[in-house]
Amino acid sequence: MNELLVITLLVVSIFALLGCGVWVGLTLAGTAWIGMEIFSSRPAGDAMAVTIWGASSSWTLTALPLFLWMGEILFRTRLSEDLFKGLAPWLNRLPGRLLHTNVIGCAIFAAVSGSSAATCATVGKMTIPELTRRGYPEEKILGTLSGAGTLGLLIPPSIIMIVYGVAADVSIAKLFIAGIVPGILLALLFMGYIAWWAIRNPGQVPAADPGLSLREKLSRSRHLIPVMLLIGAVLGSIYTGIATATEAAAVGVVGALILSALQGSLNYGTFKQSLLGATRLYCMIALILAGAQFLTLAMGYIGLPRALAEWIGGLGLSQFGLIMALMVFFIVLGCFLDGISIVVLTMGVLLPTVQAAGIDLIWFGIFIVFVVEMAQITPPVGFNLFVLSGMSGRELPYIARASLPMFFLMILAVLLLYAIPGIATWLPLHMTL
Repeated sequence: MNELLVITLLVVSIFALLGCGVWVGLTLAGTAWIGMEIFSSRPAGDAMAVTIWGASSSWTLTALPLFLWMGEILFRTRLSEDLFKGLAPWLNRLPGRLLHTNVIGCAIFAAVSGSSAATCATVGKMTIPELTRRGYPEEKILGTLSGAGTLGLLIPPSIIMIVYGVAADVSIAKLFIAGIVPGILLALLFMGYIAWWAIRNPGQVPAADPGLSLREKLSRSRHLIPVMLLIGAVLGSIYTGIATATEAAAVGVVGALILSALQGSLNYGTFKQSLLGATRLYCMIALILAGAQFLTLAMGYIGLPRALAEWIGGLGLSQFGLIMALMVFFIVLGCFLDGISIVVLTMGVLLPTVQAAGIDLIWFGIFIVFVVEMAQITPPVGFNLFVLSGMSGRELPYIARASLPMFFLMILAVLLLYAIPGIATWLPLHMTL
């Protein structure tokens, strides 16, 4: 069988169906069915039924809708306003001043959301009007927010990490722990860029607010207490071994409901909207996962993973060469598919090759999150670009240009991650779960 012909047919099928407006999950399942009907003797209908049921009934995936629901509940509370009130007084003396609220706000909300788009939208609702009113350049507001929003995928709990953990059969709790230091590193790189830009362009940074006493700063910081308690409850229950990732997600939902009730924003309307929003988003993700699982099975029957592994192995790439080739591959793929589709569609094919190259699967999971983060700010399918375009009224190319420095900082972070693997692997090895 000519593997090139098979790959060409499958790729053409995927992009033809996507171009016709077919949902991603149905596109993946349809492509798998075509491949099995033409190139395999196994009945496609039987395989599809068994695979989709197996992909949809995984207990590990239960954490996904719960974290989504938690993010939806918080999205409808006064969390964003409280976040700004608590952070702003401490940032006036830093170069770049309140632009840092985009990064720190996204980092904090990422620790209770798990979604890049939700993080970007929630923090953007707070910072875009406030920073615009204070006179900060729109390009820097949108660019830093677009990049910082991607921290929702890296700082645990992370939806992408759950999907990768299921696909690669690795511990989700260890993946969550592995994402802490890289998440802090990326946030510091973003803040370093803001400071560097502000020092070079002092005329574009508005004057500092009137100084506050330490007592006044601490008083305003009380607004951060609810969200920090929720972060502590969710992540603390995982890292201390009290709860699994799924049980911690349930803790997060209960905590978010309590927080919403205490703020006075919990009523039947917000409860219903949050539940329906999480249900719609999870149904989309579950359909993609089911379709991709079927496509992975179909490629296994056709023999593509083995052929691809042999081809990549025949290239004689070093470990570094393989990582760089995969980074380019995922960046290109991210121009056309969302992050979850990328992970579930490629893991079945690439994991044997990655393991054969001696790459740690926990480290590779963090690498995958980094490159999927890049896909969030690359047109034409960059989710964060769509979110900010809708919020600001700006066109996608404008926001993509504004996000370009953040994109290059992510590439720098990947290089640092490769040069110092312990950034991702040290903490999981030294924490008892």
